[in-house]
Amino acid sequence: MSSTMRAFVLTGPREGAVQEVPVPEAAPGEVVVDVERAGVCGTDVEFFTGAMTYLHQGHAAYPMRLGHEWAGTVSAVGDGVDPGWLGRRVMGDTMLGDRTCRRCRKGHQHTCEQRQEVGIRGGRHGALAERLAVPAWSLHALPDAVDAVLGALVEPGGNALRAARAAGVGAGDRALVLGPGTIGLLTALFLRAAGAEVHLMGLDDGSLAFAGGLGFPGAWTRETLPDLPFDAVVDAGGAADLPALAVDLVEPAGRVVYIGLSGRPSLLDSRELVLKDVTAVGVLSASPGLADTITAYGSGAVDPRPLVAATVGLDQVGAVLAGERAGGPGPKIHIDPRR
Repeated sequence: MSSTMRAFVLTGPREGAVQEVPVPEAAPGEVVVDVERAGVCGTDVEFFTGAMTYLHQGHAAYPMRLGHEWAGTVSAVGDGVDPGWLGRRVMGDTMLGDRTCRRCRKGHQHTCEQRQEVGIRGGRHGALAERLAVPAWSLHALPDAVDAVLGALVEPGGNALRAARAAGVGAGDRALVLGPGTIGLLTALFLRAAGAEVHLMGLDDGSLAFAGGLGFPGAWTRETLPDLPFDAVVDAGGAADLPALAVDLVEPAGRVVYIGLSGRPSLLDSRELVLKDVTAVGVLSASPGLADTITAYGSGAVDPRPLVAATVGLDQVGAVLAGERAGGPGPKIHIDPRR
């Protein structure tokens, strides 16, 4: 086996290329995964443009290897790892807590102050490469019904599942999702699977038409949004005015869920929360939702495949990060590092 592999290395804002890098070794407690699919996320784009907050907080630095939405097959195990993982098809948690602090001990390792994030934070290399090394404890096995395409959609799906559950709606309820991007559409799919009537609001006619094609006839712009009572509103967008709009649109005693992040601070009048008796929930990370997302995909309760517009090779990563689009109308681009 070659001692090097191909990986996309981001060396600075809008600067990156496929390089030959050393093949990772399975350290004690870790495995090496042959990557079969990796999704490109909005976070990756922020690193590409240089806007990502972690770069300015010291949590990340160039050069770096992106990619935190992935699926593959375990090809090597380190000391102390069950050899039964060899040959298993897996995906993995992005958030790698230190497993010793108070937050980790309470089951909230995704909020660990010292956490690494695969392809994002703390120098932990990501999956836009032929191989990836991760702790064995972070793995989730994939059943036969969840192939590499679905497996690489588990991480964004876990975020969306948590947002949908936080909305607390079901049959007889009506929910509104602000922002029909990948996370917004996945959240809408999980809300619909829970029995809710789901509407989406966005800016782009193309994305709204795509949402309609997924079976969501209630896809609106702000100007056309009907005056309906919404029992829950999920902000999956990136505009600074959406958090306040969510509170304005939700029914009294309803719930607002915040999973989108704006590029600048957003303002929200907490008096409106109090006077409307609204519950507000923030969602960070897919970690607590990964296992149930795999189950939902495997059973067919949620089918996110239409969201993948195209699958391209590592050589196209730079163009994708720069905004070039290919394939269908879906919001997600997948990378197959084997191409």
